[in-house]
Amino acid sequence: MTRVVVTGVGLISPLGVGLKHNWSRLIASESGLISTTKLPNYSQDGWDKIPSKVVGVVPEGPISEGKWDPSEHITSGEIKRLAKFSQYGIACAQEAIKDSQLEVTALKSSTSIGVAVGSGIGSFQDVYDNTTAFNLGGYRKVQPLFIPKLLNNMAAGNISIKYGFKGPLHSVSTACATGLQAIGDAYNFIKLNYADVMICGGTESSIHPLALSGFARARSLVTDFNDEPSKASRPFDKDRNGFVLSEGCGIVVLESLDHALKRGVTQDQIYGEILGYGLSGDAYHITAPQEDGEGAYNAMSQALTRADINPAKVNYINAHATSTTIGDRAENNALFRLFPQSTLVSSTKGAIGHLLGAAGAVESIFTLQAMKTGQIPPTLNLDNPGGKQGDEEEKFGKFDYVANKAKLGVTVDYAMCNSFGFGGVNSSLLLGKYHDRK
Repeated sequence: MTRVVVTGVGLISPLGVGLKHNWSRLIASESGLISTTKLPNYSQDGWDKIPSKVVGVVPEGPISEGKWDPSEHITSGEIKRLAKFSQYGIACAQEAIKDSQLEVTALKSSTSIGVAVGSGIGSFQDVYDNTTAFNLGGYRKVQPLFIPKLLNNMAAGNISIKYGFKGPLHSVSTACATGLQAIGDAYNFIKLNYADVMICGGTESSIHPLALSGFARARSLVTDFNDEPSKASRPFDKDRNGFVLSEGCGIVVLESLDHALKRGVTQDQIYGEILGYGLSGDAYHITAPQEDGEGAYNAMSQALTRADINPAKVNYINAHATSTTIGDRAENNALFRLFPQSTLVSSTKGAIGHLLGAAGAVESIFTLQAMKTGQIPPTLNLDNPGGKQGDEEEKFGKFDYVANKAKLGVTVDYAMCNSFGFGGVNSSLLLGKYHDRK
């Protein structure tokens, strides 16, 4: 039986660049959310007309401060040629590969290493810029690299090209489930012997007034707490009323355990083992989940069944919980039905908002880090767990949602990460602490 382990991670979020910087701020209950009034050209670009005024932007500045400067990660030519979501993808792949201590030069042109990196939207900025240019000036105003920059699979393609990885090249795009499903698909590629190593995850950069307007018109975004951005994202809280649009990237290195051990990876270098992957469809509505959370329940149950793990053994769940009234209720209903009271549940979206196609990959890294360190990240702004329906008090009172402050010194042998998306897609990943079972 092929076992699949995680040996490297790379991370960019509104909390900053790099795992170390992100994790220290997350555990310290810090927020990466800001007001759109802080963005350049606030009035000129139309941000001021949008009722939702909180976003999660990757902070710009030197890498020494945990901030984003593309010149510290990629060449000047790549900066011009690649959309920002692809830039994030390459930067995180570099961090993850370095973290895993893979000898890239020895592996160049290897057909045993693949890439599975997805994006929910791709380059929103390039779509907008070229549409505007075409409308004003016609054909000759369209950029020659317009199509190669905007396509969702270009982060994966550029990582493959940069490193010469000739194994499976894959890019899933399943809205907000993208990042988690990319990891799940990569896991299956290794289990099915398509590859020994997969570079996988999700990346997103869609902080744009048109994108914010679209989600706002769909009534998905938070409109309360505009004057207090750090309080806007409130997973599982009674006062939640929408998610915060954010950007970032998460990339992990998956390997077959045999491959990792043969190249000298030690137990301490392994973040964890992927044990099960579940996915399902709601078959219900394009944006709203079924209230009882049946689709989420089916995905979680499938992951547990495939791993042959009893739900009672799961110590921690990183919930999808985006801070929408109906979404958090549906997921909590599914959790209530499946897991015992002793399970810890938290949503890191309280700190970073919703990274769309990158969310599941970033949150998988947080889940792995929780398992490795025994530190459970908090659910920020969770002052009053619950909902507005009469029967919700019992269900929202069942779990410890790690409100506002991290829990330290917790033993986590098994953990789950959830991601759900528009269109009714549900995915769950079951992770386990690595043990030598020989």
